[in-house]
Amino acid sequence: MTTGAPHVLDNPALASLTGPHAHFAEKRGRILRYPVDVSPWLAMPDEPDAGDWADVAALAGPGTEVPLTGFAGPPPQGWEVTFHVEGVQFVDDGLAAAPDPEAVRLGPADVPEILDLIARTRPGPFLPRTVEMGTYLGIRREGALVAMAGERLHPPGWTEISAVCSDPAVRGQGLATRLILAVAHGVRQRGETPFLHTGAGNTQAIRLYESLGFRLRRTTAFLAARVPERLPEAVS
Repeated sequence: MTTGAPHVLDNPALASLTGPHAHFAEKRGRILRYPVDVSPWLAMPDEPDAGDWADVAALAGPGTEVPLTGFAGPPPQGWEVTFHVEGVQFVDDGLAAAPDPEAVRLGPADVPEILDLIARTRPGPFLPRTVEMGTYLGIRREGALVAMAGERLHPPGWTEISAVCSDPAVRGQGLATRLILAVAHGVRQRGETPFLHTGAGNTQAIRLYESLGFRLRRTTAFLAARVPERLPEAVS
């Protein structure tokens, strides 16, 4: 883990929703989240108190599963942890970023095809309006979308590369690598720095990212918890 002064990448969802993605933010108290058809990510303060947890519950609703990005501790009593995977965060440390002549910009009209590719490859959550979070690029073969990558979280000065996937029929052709470098080129053109996340156990992806010029910045965790059906009564 990193030490010293806090960095925007330590809590990237919060930095995004209070920065370049503030126009997406739905807010209650100190809790921010994306609209539920844009992204599941919810942003908490670095050290949430009881009031913050009550606001998470009010935003999400009883019985709802919420991703707790940027949160490393145990949730309060009554909150069921439903998902916990150790993760890693990588930052650009010399990528050979470059545009790709075969890559096309994807937009709202492409969402049905995107969702179909996501369902086949499962790179992570992608919702009907996720494409609005940034630039998404794809490669088509015989008219069909077979590979994609794009931009997700957007802390000031940084952009996360996400939704990297390719159809099993075209794996081994380097399409995902080309799209990563093409998305990174666009990020760099704005004067920002690419970063990304993956599971700590995803050794194949980690080897690829390191070979491209990404450097491990920190370890993290991907955590989700279910809001209790009934919350404790507030003490007046």
